[in-house]
Amino acid sequence: MKFQNPLIPGKLIKRYKRFLADVELGDGQLVTAHCTNSGSMKSCLEEGAPVYLSPVNDPKRKTKYTWEMIFINNGWVGINTSIPNLLAYEAVRKGQIPALRGYTSVKREVRFNDSRFDIYAENEKEKCFIEVKNVTLKDGDYARFPDAVTSRGLKHLNTLLEVKQQGIRAVMLYIVQRMDVNIFAPAWDIDPEYSAKLAEVYKTGIEIIPLQAEVTPERIEIVKELPFEL
Repeated sequence: MKFQNPLIPGKLIKRYKRFLADVELGDGQLVTAHCTNSGSMKSCLEEGAPVYLSPVNDPKRKTKYTWEMIFINNGWVGINTSIPNLLAYEAVRKGQIPALRGYTSVKREVRFNDSRFDIYAENEKEKCFIEVKNVTLKDGDYARFPDAVTSRGLKHLNTLLEVKQQGIRAVMLYIVQRMDVNIFAPAWDIDPEYSAKLAEVYKTGIEIIPLQAEVTPERIEIVKELPFEL
């Protein structure tokens, strides 16, 4: 995925109120950017670190920038939580994920019962619901999810279980937007309920696919599938 417009460099002053970040641009101007990440952003939040923003041309938006990435541990970390959905949709549609190839119809934001899943794919043989999560938390060599307690994520796991029980393929797709990790695992210490549920639903046949994406100021691309531990 290439960014449609050139990103704007700056440095992080502070993140606050979960969805706001003050950034100093190269010319010294201080701007407020929208932060799409509602989690703690643990291990990808460092005041003074280089960041990139995307400009927003929407008169209805109070903030004129969206925070896209931050430079941590000698590499870029993508913190925009809307990017993984786009990456995953394009990758499934183009057959770029080996385990998810062969679908003739791929749609976004499709409802099942009282939940809305990020991707729905089908062909003449099967149907598949896919939930996508953004992963930024680094713990040594591990990428972990979530970085804060997620009741919404827990609801998605329970609904995926309902999907599976109806004989439909169900997939949890984790997009890891950093390159300094080599294995995925749930964050048991942060959200033990979500982690236990993930291990439980995996035993029922719900698939777990962690994908690592390389983040640069020009583009973000899925590069490989990561192993995982539960």
